[in-house]
Amino acid sequence: MRFHFTASDHPLPQTRLAQLTERYGQNTPAEAEVIIALGGDGLMLKALKAAEGKPVYGINCGTEGFLMNHYHEDDLESRMQTAETTIIHPLIMQVKTTDGKTHHAHGINEVSIARETHQAVKLKIDIDGIPRLPEMVGDGLIIATPAGSTAYNLSAHGPIIPLGAEVLALTPVSVFRPRRWRGALLPQSALVQVEVLEADFRPASATADGTEIRQVIQAEIRMDTSIDYTILSDPGQGLAERAMQEQFQV
Repeated sequence: MRFHFTASDHPLPQTRLAQLTERYGQNTPAEAEVIIALGGDGLMLKALKAAEGKPVYGINCGTEGFLMNHYHEDDLESRMQTAETTIIHPLIMQVKTTDGKTHHAHGINEVSIARETHQAVKLKIDIDGIPRLPEMVGDGLIIATPAGSTAYNLSAHGPIIPLGAEVLALTPVSVFRPRRWRGALLPQSALVQVEVLEADFRPASATADGTEIRQVIQAEIRMDTSIDYTILSDPGQGLAERAMQEQFQV
């Protein structure tokens, strides 16, 4: 089996990159059957976007590594043959900025709207063209996929979403107004439209995974079902099972 190994710049992933390429060889991404990502979830997100549809198997060289598998140097080929496959879709955001430009980016885990300064942001939220929240004041807003619901979304007290639920989480960050609003669950097909109110006084940025756009005045976010990303996991440790385990952490 032909592998392409990619690793983050930290010492441990680089050491394991050298060990694995010496043992299994290194192929170009075009030649490879599987992409092996060595690092944490951030590297995994980059590898998925660069894989051009090829399956990606992540090996954890960081801390939590929700999308990653445990490191074992032996039997890598047999692990690929028994791996569980999960196909996920990213979010796509289209944002307009104060200079009149339009930007696009994909987020596998989430898209977030956040304050750029000490001032809280004021956001108007429409769903599928229908006004749902005329004004939200707080640090920001997260739109999370099921795969990303255990990441930033969970740290902001958003819900963990089972992989097959076909819903998105809309989760406020440090919401000040409305006092009792704790977010919403939306159908996967929903179009989330966010307008930044008082953008000059309360500037906001929009971030899709690691891609940040600043000075945002409007954002539209939806799931892009035209793109499939394939994640490989060790048997019994697929994303659905990990999300279930996460709900019972104490």
